[in-house]
Amino acid sequence: MTMSDDEEPINSELHKFVGYSAQQANENADQPLLIRSLSRNLASDDDHTSTTSTESTETHNSNIRVLNTFFGVFVPVALSQFSTTVFLRLGFVVGQSGIWLTVAQFILAYAILGLTVLSICAISTNGAVEGGGAYYMISRALGPEFGGSIGLLFFLANIFSCAVYVSGFVEGVADAWGSIDGEELGRPLPVGRWYNYAYGTVVLVFCLAICMIGAQMFAKTSSVILAVVTICIGSVLVSTWVVGEKRVAIPCLNKDRYEKINITCGDIYFNTEHDRNETFYLYARYTGFNMTTFKNNFKATYTKDYTTTTGKKLDFFVVFAVLFSGVTGIMNGANMSGELKNPSKSIPKGTLMAVCSTFVVYLLLALSVAASTTKDLLHADYNFLQEVNLWGPFVYIGIFAATLSAALGNLIGASRVLEALARDDLFWIFTRPARISSRSGNPWVAVIISWVLVQGVLLIGSMNAIAPMTTVFFLLSYASLNVACLALDLTSAPNFRPTFKYFNVWTCLIAFICCLIITFLINPIYAAIAIVVAMLLIILLYFRSVSTSWGSISQALIFHQVRKYLLMLDSRKDHVKFWRPQMLYMVSNPRQSANVIDFVNDMKKSGLYILGHVKLGKLDNSRKDPALSEQKHWLSLVDYLKVKAFVELTLSNSVREGLQQLVRISGLGGMKPNTICFGFYDEAVPTDTFHSHTRRNRFGFGAIETAETNMAVNYFRSVRSVSEARSVNSQEYVDMIRDCIKMQKNICLFRHFHQLNKDNIFKNKTYIDVWPVNMFIPDNSSYMDNCCLFLLQLACVLHMVKKWKQSTSLRVFMCHASNEMETDTKKRKLAVILNQLRIDAEIVAINWSKIVDNRYPASLRSQAQLDTPVLPSEYIQDINTMIKEQSSSSSVVYCYLPLPPANRSFSDDYLAQLTELTNDLPPTVLVHGLNPVTSTTL
Repeated sequence: MTMSDDEEPINSELHKFVGYSAQQANENADQPLLIRSLSRNLASDDDHTSTTSTESTETHNSNIRVLNTFFGVFVPVALSQFSTTVFLRLGFVVGQSGIWLTVAQFILAYAILGLTVLSICAISTNGAVEGGGAYYMISRALGPEFGGSIGLLFFLANIFSCAVYVSGFVEGVADAWGSIDGEELGRPLPVGRWYNYAYGTVVLVFCLAICMIGAQMFAKTSSVILAVVTICIGSVLVSTWVVGEKRVAIPCLNKDRYEKINITCGDIYFNTEHDRNETFYLYARYTGFNMTTFKNNFKATYTKDYTTTTGKKLDFFVVFAVLFSGVTGIMNGANMSGELKNPSKSIPKGTLMAVCSTFVVYLLLALSVAASTTKDLLHADYNFLQEVNLWGPFVYIGIFAATLSAALGNLIGASRVLEALARDDLFWIFTRPARISSRSGNPWVAVIISWVLVQGVLLIGSMNAIAPMTTVFFLLSYASLNVACLALDLTSAPNFRPTFKYFNVWTCLIAFICCLIITFLINPIYAAIAIVVAMLLIILLYFRSVSTSWGSISQALIFHQVRKYLLMLDSRKDHVKFWRPQMLYMVSNPRQSANVIDFVNDMKKSGLYILGHVKLGKLDNSRKDPALSEQKHWLSLVDYLKVKAFVELTLSNSVREGLQQLVRISGLGGMKPNTICFGFYDEAVPTDTFHSHTRRNRFGFGAIETAETNMAVNYFRSVRSVSEARSVNSQEYVDMIRDCIKMQKNICLFRHFHQLNKDNIFKNKTYIDVWPVNMFIPDNSSYMDNCCLFLLQLACVLHMVKKWKQSTSLRVFMCHASNEMETDTKKRKLAVILNQLRIDAEIVAINWSKIVDNRYPASLRSQAQLDTPVLPSEYIQDINTMIKEQSSSSSVVYCYLPLPPANRSFSDDYLAQLTELTNDLPPTVLVHGLNPVTSTTL
């Protein structure tokens, strides 16, 4: 408890505060990056080293951050929204759901997207957004456990989404030039499961080539594609109004239509009217703009999906899943956060613009299709738009451009999320290769890994088969993002003050609930699997104890709730029925106290547990409070020993003064310590129990060593040697016991706990022994006072701990000086008391009349009470022998701690008697309780 050698007095030297000194640099080393940056900006310009370092960092960042709002956010988001739905599945949605449900589905989808965008805007404008997009936002808001698990789900969502868009591209190719048997005229490409997979591979290789070049090439490519897609969408809108009635051939992929009439689609026959060979097709009618057609398309008519092999009839949520999977690109701009010049400004502005514009376009397209296309055609051919366009190739160009750009956006987005996961090192070696990037900052290894995974997902099959899984992953990611924003707002953290103001708790909550409900309505199996995987990842990362400097929303939420409930916890309403031990254990050196620290952790019964330590010294003699620098080492000790304890350190001139400070100020509100624990003061050589102590290992993970926990091993000094002076003397030690009694605190003194071996105890059946008798006043042995009941309560609490309960039995020793009949009567009375207190214990009666009468007769006892509290040594020795005979093989012995004498001059005698009373016993706890702690009432 003495001042450490590394504490430098203020007067040792004069410090010159000129510029940004080395001292300031050292002190700021542990501060957050933002604070250090501000410190550098406020420092003098004369520090050329800091300036050079900062300039090199800024130069590196400027090489990576090249995209503005339009190219970096609006373009990728708009293109991702105009992906598969606009050209390939708009007719599918309108035909199945009808126009009014289609509008409702778009409103529902965009409501979820819009509310989520508000959360994105709030988080992205609350600080600097680095690479990783949604993952970066979620992980920095919710912490590594939730952020890592949701980040992985978001990565998978991008992978599946990329596969959806590639499948859409291949579907467009197959519809334009594909032939099932290769015999359809003008259709040279064979189609089928593996042919389509090969076409998808070619498309993916093209995407890989662009992504390997980097973000600039991606942005340039996307801007051109957006212009092309815009022209193609315009042609579709114009065509629905201009093109008149016509017949449209039903594609051969719709086998059900052809099997109904026993005709093979694509059969070649000779048309005598036109004198040429033609391919046989069934046809459906296209009317052009027509109000009757619009009315017929008003209601929903669900049928089977001819692109899948399930044969199941579609419903509202299956169709919604297909629709939603095509408009999930709202995070594509955020995914490019590492390449944006100003992410906090570009992400909200560009995303909102893209979402609003695409929503309007979709509504116009849906209404136009419903007013011009018969329901029969909508059911029979999902890709009819090219057949009714002013110039058919416009639609094919739009399909290829939209799906290709969306696939590019998701592939590069997935790679950026994977790179961010790898840089945070959350998943060990599994993601570390993804850290590798080019000089320009392009994570080419992450791109390749993402590409390989997309290739695997393509094996699932058609676009409609992949879409539900994609939607589930995205909805869970969006739900998590809304939870992050909701939690940040609920905690009322002063540093959560985003510049974007158009959000509140309700927008986040509604979006979260909608995402979760729709996830289960779309596919409860996929949703349940995804949530279970996310929970397992959360548990995995929690047990891994990832050390980060991000901060965690869980800490802010815990603080918010704890503060609220502490205010509600009124000490004036305490009742004995709900009493629990609240321990303050005064630790001199953890190396010689590890076993006691662990034992008290078992004995606290979900109560408050505080490790207190007094550091000797004066604040006037130190540059800063030495207790502050030591706090982290004590917290590492708590982590190392795996105990559920708080740490309170204080600086004081003496240990006694420090104890008084800690007893008064430890805890908070209604959670204050009621029991003070000390090690025993004797002449025994301290034993180092630090390394021999059995730590609590986490199942499946063991005791993971980190630099922080190793701090606990290396920092604390070795145990006190025999010749080394103590920080307290015997007089001060007894005075500390008196002080605690005056402050109405219960007392526990621990002796011989270096012998405690819990591994051996839990292997063999032993006893917890309780001696609820004041050995110093044997005349009081016939009744139970508050101290005796407190003894029984502590022993019972320990016995309630699962492993102690399985391995030990509770014994209560009743000391008496009566005949056999009176002994039975007293034993029955004690059994009644134990039964009323619900304490399951064996009662052992001990006749000590010979010891009391021979060694400490009544005449001496009355004289002792009037004159001196010193007891005959022979009496104490005989009592010690009696206890050893009964409890020598017990695990723990609880004994009554007599009050210290009022006369301070007898303190050494009092301590000597306690020493003699407990010599050569098993681990012993001397206990003195002051207040009632048990109840027999309901």
